Amino acid sequence: MVFVPLHDDNKLQFIPFQAATWSLIAINVAVFVWQQTIGEEAVTALAFGAGVIPGTLFGETKLPAELVITRPEVTLLTYMFLHGDIWHLLGNMAFLWVFGDNVEDAMGSLKFIAFYLLCGILAGLAHVAANLGSEAPLIGASGATAGIIGAYVMLYPRVKVWVLAFARIPLRLSAWFVILSWIFVQFLLLYLQNDGMIAIWAHIGGFAAGVALIPIFKRRAQPLFAGGRPT
Repeated sequence: MVFVPLHDDNKLQFIPFQAATWSLIAINVAVFVWQQTIGEEAVTALAFGAGVIPGTLFGETKLPAELVITRPEVTLLTYMFLHGDIWHLLGNMAFLWVFGDNVEDAMGSLKFIAFYLLCGILAGLAHVAANLGSEAPLIGASGATAGIIGAYVMLYPRVKVWVLAFARIPLRLSAWFVILSWIFVQFLLLYLQNDGMIAIWAHIGGFAAGVALIPIFKRRAQPLFAGGRPT
């Protein structure tokens, strides 16, 4: 990850508090903490039972009965609340923390939750379309948070964002530069990656969903490509 977001200079305009963003972060953290209590084998079984598996969603793959938790379609919701390790969780929550509050502000808390979940679902479908027949489970909030990133760059491209570059150098950069760098890295990984360990198409699909959906979900009073309000 080239840039880890830390803080943006963008004050809330419509809501007093980012309740939905905080709630989503709290749920993800709570689920991860719970995962640490159930044992490694149970966590692996949970990933197969609640993660998105392309082969079971649009294929002939059948999970063993002991791994089935819910219907394959429902995993398009459940997968985004599971994480493989602490760094997977912290990376996703950092993007949600920095960019989520202003996206929530731009559309309202209830619409924000619907937007987040819909971006996650579309990200999961993008992953499935790119990996038809795969029996590996997809987990994590990356696709949903990518939707938040896509919405943010459509709303506030000129806002300044504090980031940690290469995990050690603090910099204050324009949001459009940070986010375009993130997009570049996704396509670079798509070109270089051979092991399929990172669900790049989920990231790309979630980002595209966020860009496409923000004009529909935002408030009428919220313009696109605004400068934001400094904190």
